[in-house]
Amino acid sequence: WYLDSGCSRHMTGDPSKFSSLKLKNEGNVTYGDNNKGRILGHGNIGNSSSLTLIENVLLVEGLKHNLLSISQLSDKGFKIEFDNTCCLICDKKTKEIRFIGKRIDNIYMLDLEHSIAISNTKCLITKEDNIWLWHRRAAHIHMDHLNKLSRKELVIGLPKLKFSKDKLCDACQKGKQVKASFKRKNQISTTRPLQLIHMDLFGFSRTRSLGGNYYGLVIVDDYSRFTWVMFLVNKNEAFNAFKKFSKLVQNEKNLNITSIRSDHGGEFQKILFQKFCEEHGISHNFSAPRTPQQNGVVERKNRSLEELARTMLNETKLPKYFWVDAISTACHVLNKVLIWPILKKTPYEIYNGRKPNISYFRVFGCKCFVLNNGK
Repeated sequence: WYLDSGCSRHMTGDPSKFSSLKLKNEGNVTYGDNNKGRILGHGNIGNSSSLTLIENVLLVEGLKHNLLSISQLSDKGFKIEFDNTCCLICDKKTKEIRFIGKRIDNIYMLDLEHSIAISNTKCLITKEDNIWLWHRRAAHIHMDHLNKLSRKELVIGLPKLKFSKDKLCDACQKGKQVKASFKRKNQISTTRPLQLIHMDLFGFSRTRSLGGNYYGLVIVDDYSRFTWVMFLVNKNEAFNAFKKFSKLVQNEKNLNITSIRSDHGGEFQKILFQKFCEEHGISHNFSAPRTPQQNGVVERKNRSLEELARTMLNETKLPKYFWVDAISTACHVLNKVLIWPILKKTPYEIYNGRKPNISYFRVFGCKCFVLNNGK
């Protein structure tokens, strides 16, 4: 069976495919070349007792291929997910994988008979695949962390799975070999978002990004641990990037930035930066020279972002100039899946006041298709 996004109904020309069939003249179907095929009837394929029933399939005279309509599957409560090797057809309510299709010659195909056999054995293999799929979607964060998110229901859209791994992810092993040695702070000194923000600049990147950037400005809110990353062509852009950022977030939250903590980087000691802080009543605190541990909050965040970005690039084999996209993805994911131990919530929920929905997460670097509305 071919999965077809341009087909409005399931259809086949082979009556032997049906488990039940009602013969009736129901008009015609029109093909892409404007030729027509006569509808001889409709029926069901598969077995309802094994939850693999495909309903309302048309029997079309002379049709040489078996076609499954993606839109009709969606209307019946299925969710279809594609990557570069296969597609998963899941029940939206139970999150159970019902069918697995394979990509053959750039076409996604489904062997319904084989899928029925998988369903009858409770899809033990596909559950394991689903666990690893979510590990990859969540930018390769630790399985124990995914377990906490699922068990404590801290996010929306994460299926109820037991995330335990019995082998090391190759991409994680290559991307996370360097470990930070900062001692974590076990208490919080702020009482609201934007009361204190931590800032740090990373770069110079030896690889120019697609957008021409070589540096990144990382900003972490102390209270929520919500993180922002702005990418720069050179260090001199840091002040303007921060000025735009401060105006945006203060308007969004209707709160003022009270204090900034950074290292002694030259980009943070410019007269323009100091003048801006004085005019807006912002206290700017510096860490001691050659003591990055005093700016540990943002230093650790930098480490995490770089490790996850490196891991995703290693797995996908994408060119290094995608480093901005990888770090942006890592930042977006961490804001929604990390658990801030002190407040026992994700940064997104602490900062925005609602649980994040991660059901739309996809594996970094997976194939996607652009819908062109005829323009």
